[in-house]
Amino acid sequence: MKLQYYFSAITAFLIWGIFSLVLKPLSSYPSIDILLYRIGFACVVAVLISFVFRRKITRENLRSFRALPKKDKWYMASNIFVSGIALAANWFFFIYVMNNVSVNATSLAYLICPILTTVLASIFLREKLNKIQWIAVGISVFSCILLSYGHFLDVAYSFVIAISYAIYLVLQKRTQHFDKFFILTVHIVLCSILLLPLVYLMPPGVVFGQDFYVYVLLIAVLFTIVPLFLNTYALKGLDSSLVGVLLYLNPIISFLLAVFYFHEGVNTIQGIAYFLIFTAVVLFNVAYMTKKNTDLSSVNFSSLKESNDMRNL
Repeated sequence: MKLQYYFSAITAFLIWGIFSLVLKPLSSYPSIDILLYRIGFACVVAVLISFVFRRKITRENLRSFRALPKKDKWYMASNIFVSGIALAANWFFFIYVMNNVSVNATSLAYLICPILTTVLASIFLREKLNKIQWIAVGISVFSCILLSYGHFLDVAYSFVIAISYAIYLVLQKRTQHFDKFFILTVHIVLCSILLLPLVYLMPPGVVFGQDFYVYVLLIAVLFTIVPLFLNTYALKGLDSSLVGVLLYLNPIISFLLAVFYFHEGVNTIQGIAYFLIFTAVVLFNVAYMTKKNTDLSSVNFSSLKESNDMRNL
C-alpha cells in the first residue's frame, strides 16, 4: 500500500473537519448564498486550472475519452453524469436540511455515510472485509443509533445526504484511467449546471461584505476543490470502504473543535458515541493494514515458491 494515498485521504477529511472555522464568520449570511457562490467560485477556479495551467493533460483526457469504444464511452459518460448528480444532491440536501431541519441531522449524515460506503463497496465493488472490519462497522452503527436517539426523523434526512456521497465515492473507483483533476472539473461544472436554478431562491436585498467573497473563495478552493481532489486521488490506491471509514475523521475533528475551541456543551451519550467511533476507525484501519500485509506476504511466498519450482526444473 502506497502511503501517499493514505495521506491524501486523511488530509482531505482533516481539512473538512476544520470547515467550521471558516463557516462561523459567515453565519450572518444565508446558507443558500454561501452554497451557490461556493459552487460558482469552485467551477471558475477548476475550469481555469484545467484549461489554462493543465491544458495538455485536459486535451489528452478528452482524446482518451473520444478514443474509447462506444460501450466504454457510454459507461464512462453515465458514470460521470451520475457522479455529478450525486455530488449536486449531496450539496443541495445538506444545505436544505441545515436550513429546514437541524444541524444535528447534517452531522449525523457524515456518521452514517462511512457505513453506507462500506456496504456499497462490499456489494458493487466486491471489496471483502474481514471479521474485525465488520466489528468496526457494527460499532459505528451502534454509535449512530446512540446519537440518533430521540431524533429519528433526523435519521431519514441524514440518510439522503449520506447515501448521495457514498454513491459518489464508490463511483470514483470506476474512473481510474482518467486524470482525477479532469474528472473532478467535469463533476463541478455539472454540479453548477444542475444547481443553477437555485439562484431564483436566493433571498433578495442581501448586502455582501468583502469578507464574504474572501471566505467563500477560500471555501471554494481549500475546502472544496482540494479535499475532493485528494479524496478521489486516494481512491486510486485505497479501497472505497477504507476511504469511507476515514471519513469519520471529519465529524471527530468537528466534534473536538465544537467542544474545545467553540466551547459548546456535550452530554455523556455524545462523548461515548464519538469515543466508539474513534475506536471503530482505529480498528478498521489496523485490520485493513494487517489484511494488506498478509495478502502481500502470500503473494511474495507464492512468487518465491514458483521461482524455486522453476529452478528445480
